[in-house]
Amino acid sequence: MDSNGIQNGKPKYKFLFVSWESLSGDLAWKIKNEGHEVKCYIKNTTDEYDGILEKVPEWRSLVDWADVVVFDDVGFGEEADKLRKTGKAVIGGSIYTDKLEEDREFGQSEMKRLGLLTLPSWNFSNYDEALEFIKNNPGRYVYKPSGLSAGDSRGLLFFGKEEDGRDLYEILSQNRKVLEKKIKQFQLQKHVAGVEVGASAFFNGEKFITPVLIAFEHKRLFPGELGEMTGEMGTSMFWSESSKLFRDTTGRMEEDLRKSGYVGYIDINCIVNGRGIYPLEFTTRFGYPTISIQQEGVLSEWGDFFYNIANKKDYQLRTKKGFQVGVVCVVPPFPYDEKRTIEIYKDLSILFKKPSLEGIHLGDVKITDNAWRIAGHSSYVLVVTGSGSTMEEARKQAYSRIDNIMLINMFYRTDIGAAWGEDSDKLMTWGYI
Repeated sequence: MDSNGIQNGKPKYKFLFVSWESLSGDLAWKIKNEGHEVKCYIKNTTDEYDGILEKVPEWRSLVDWADVVVFDDVGFGEEADKLRKTGKAVIGGSIYTDKLEEDREFGQSEMKRLGLLTLPSWNFSNYDEALEFIKNNPGRYVYKPSGLSAGDSRGLLFFGKEEDGRDLYEILSQNRKVLEKKIKQFQLQKHVAGVEVGASAFFNGEKFITPVLIAFEHKRLFPGELGEMTGEMGTSMFWSESSKLFRDTTGRMEEDLRKSGYVGYIDINCIVNGRGIYPLEFTTRFGYPTISIQQEGVLSEWGDFFYNIANKKDYQLRTKKGFQVGVVCVVPPFPYDEKRTIEIYKDLSILFKKPSLEGIHLGDVKITDNAWRIAGHSSYVLVVTGSGSTMEEARKQAYSRIDNIMLINMFYRTDIGAAWGEDSDKLMTWGYI
């Protein structure tokens, strides 16, 4: 065994987290609290996790120290592949899985190859041609910028609502000069109505680990799916031993993931309706805040789980029955990067009416002078979770835990999981759950 020893009758492992920015701090904190040794390299870091985690200035010299190296984002696939070839236990991407997420066209072509029902899409670099296309092919489309990171492009996604495409046509026509300067390449994807749902699981390099996860993301800033796309404001989820939704989407990736050597979490986000399952995109890394909300529903210890799957061992992941809800709590200027406002809120205390941290997960937080404080530059402060035998019980627990937080001008969506009653009826009627 590569562990340093035994603590409280359990193996103690060394984990090295490698990150572009402060995404996986909450997961690292969880594993540290289980008694394992944790070191974190964060390339673009300021004061995030000060007083909480041990941050290191570089990571390569620590590879031999670590029992498990954890890459928490896309873009590390080449490094992960190299380490795996040396026999290192690694959680994280591969060159193949990085391409699945980062190259939208490649991801769609792989879905088609596996027989998934993809939505038609058309790529453009000329706005006149796109306008002419809408005019000649009336319909509902989604405008998706290409060649930008998710964070850079998410605010410029536009979902047409008119069946003949008039609203999208007007938006592109009136904003053409501005968009031509900002967005050189873009995609029009056919819009389909239905329930948006993700089907995902952890993969140990050989097979999927059950149970699988069914999750419902809430990406827009305001309740009722209003406002701009933020990445994610909260998610509701449940674990399932068997799901047609998973088998017919992510489950078909098993052979290709095995060939690529991938170890970690993978999700395919879909739109489903009575006519079929329409996969939209891959996530070939931990989801955020999904990985924090998963902690609410997982009974197994994460350090033990990760050590085993990184070494390609089978593992029975123990999870709660019922449902989990997670709510992202932020402060101004989220989701904007407005430095002056960020500085106003930076270092403010995060207080709790009662001394309970149940369901409280780290965003950009630090501890100084024995107080939790806002850190970093994202204004993404906490993820608060709850669970229950029904979705409504999970919602009530999550929001009651939010009520325990005192933070100036904190805001969050109040409707995470609220659509479950209607969505579950549809999914059961269509035979997907």
